[in-house]
Amino acid sequence: MLRIGGLQEGVVIDHIKAGGAMEIYHYLELEKLDCSVAIIKNAKSNKMGKKDIIKIEGPITVNLEILGVLDENITINVIKDDKIAEKRKLPLPETVQGIFKCQNPRCITSIEQELPHRFKLTDKENRIYRCQYCEQKFSRRR
Repeated sequence: MLRIGGLQEGVVIDHIKAGGAMEIYHYLELEKLDCSVAIIKNAKSNKMGKKDIIKIEGPITVNLEILGVLDENITINVIKDDKIAEKRKLPLPETVQGIFKCQNPRCITSIEQELPHRFKLTDKENRIYRCQYCEQKFSRRR
């Protein structure tokens, strides 16, 4: 069995859908952090069969709340003094910006390239967001 050492202080992003860790790594721009980052892919999981895990050493200032949009199963474990100080399940954010792009070719974001792609949560149960500008539907349902 593979063993990855524990963290004295940091964050563990757990219960990532198998194969999803790299999308999260790139979205959070973890390559820009000056700390150790461990990515564990296809770890055995009783609940999920297989899962990915990301361990980040040290304090970080990245907004992790938005990860609920990328994967509904993610949990965040904040580690302090070698122990889990806080464990959070991530809710779906009401608004998101810069995670996905509007697919409507007539949307103002297709014409005005500098406009940020913003979406509002319109159907929590089905994880449906709508473009703030044109109301185009976007769903992350997997």
